Amino acid sequence: MSTVELTKDNFDEIVSGSEFVLIDFWASWCGPCRTFSPVFESASERHDDLVFAKVNTEAQPELAAAFEIQSIPTLMIVRDNIAVFAQPGALPATALEDVIGQARALNMDEVRASVADAAAKQQGASD
Repeated sequence: MSTVELTKDNFDEIVSGSEFVLIDFWASWCGPCRTFSPVFESASERHDDLVFAKVNTEAQPELAAAFEIQSIPTLMIVRDNIAVFAQPGALPATALEDVIGQARALNMDEVRASVADAAAKQQGASD
């Protein structure tokens, strides 16, 4: 499966409509981004049940700002509309496969409960 280009216009539709999305925040001038791109593309071919998407931070500065992207490339994984992984740096293929495996293994019921608990604690602290 090829990657999808995410923009501010299609981001919500694609991410909300997908159970598992890997997002590569990149820019054309970035050497490590160019190194990571074929690794990301290759993984997209091996994992055709997942959505692989790219955000060009130069063309989509609003998305980069919304996710507080400070360094590129940055890989983010979103499962069930929850960001479960975000890390800057170009990953080698073996590390990317490991991250995908760990994200697949997450118990999303536990993740949702943890997110709800953290939100409740934050709400209690602000009251």
